[in-house]
Amino acid sequence: MDKRSQSPNSNDEKIVLQEDCSEDNLKNGILTLTNKQLVFEKTKGRIVTLSKKLLAERLEIKFHEISTFRSEGIIIKKLVLVLKNDTIYKFGVLNPKNWIKQIQIQVDKYGNANGL
Repeated sequence: MDKRSQSPNSNDEKIVLQEDCSEDNLKNGILTLTNKQLVFEKTKGRIVTLSKKLLAERLEIKFHEISTFRSEGIIIKKLVLVLKNDTIYKFGVLNPKNWIKQIQIQVDKYGNANGL
């Protein structure tokens, strides 16, 4: 992992959750929840060397862009984010309920300061 994924954009931005996961369309990457936004950074892994490389593709979702978020699925559960522009992202995280809880906490706590 490089410094982009470990150090947030500004001094007052703090990482709350971070997980290696996949998104239905974007494929593999690292999903990071901070007190200001959600960031998905695409990765490319190699089984032979057991290494991962961050790619240049990076998706930043500010809290005010999110319309709804929920957990979906029975056996394979996913974190579903619906943006106000009707774009839908489905992330295969280990514990979607924890992500939902933490996103709600961050939106309630910092949402108004971040443009909500």
